[in-house]
Amino acid sequence: MGWTLHTHADARQLAVHLVDSLQASLRAGLHERGSAMLALAGGSTPWPVYQRLAQATLEWQNVTLLPTDDRCVPVDSPASNLRGLAEAFAPANGVQLATLTAPDGDPDASLIAARAWLALHRQNFDAVVLGMGNDGHTASLFPGARQLACGYDPVLEACRFDPDPLPPEAPYPRITLTVGRLLRSDALHLLITGASKRAVLEEAIALNDPQRHPVMAVLGAPTVDVQIHWSP
Repeated sequence: MGWTLHTHADARQLAVHLVDSLQASLRAGLHERGSAMLALAGGSTPWPVYQRLAQATLEWQNVTLLPTDDRCVPVDSPASNLRGLAEAFAPANGVQLATLTAPDGDPDASLIAARAWLALHRQNFDAVVLGMGNDGHTASLFPGARQLACGYDPVLEACRFDPDPLPPEAPYPRITLTVGRLLRSDALHLLITGASKRAVLEEAIALNDPQRHPVMAVLGAPTVDVQIHWSP
């Protein structure tokens, strides 16, 4: 189906628009099934969105949040996306946090635990929020990683990724949801900011090569209309 690009005047306008969309997704899930589940990207860009969303009046005790990917570090590490989500959603009383990693961050144990949890939670996500790196990666689907084929496997739901080279600011193995699992969502949002990321996005779309820019494995999916949110 492709994508729809939403251009926002600034980061605040972007956050307001995206929070409205995420609230609508959560309320729909809560109304239809009595529960809702979001898969959320890490990184600094989406935190204003999450902090604003956490202030919403919702039945948070019936909402589960899952990282789209996480670093194989102890869950209390500053490098943990789960820890970041816990901090951003602290005001959301009762919200449930699911993890892709083992408590001590062991990569093998983390992958086993992630796949076991996902096997028990097969429903579509109500919404997914993704980001994109300057190399065109999304979640922890990195170009050049030897596990990229795993991330594109239509049967698997989670994979271990070892980016090559490891990013110096976060030199850890990762556990990531696969493209197939990310696409099992009622709404899918890609959040990017700044001129450099816009240029990467335009290059990725022009080349349309998921091996070079893994974000295109999501944007090129035939079954999902991805909502791209960009601000300067």
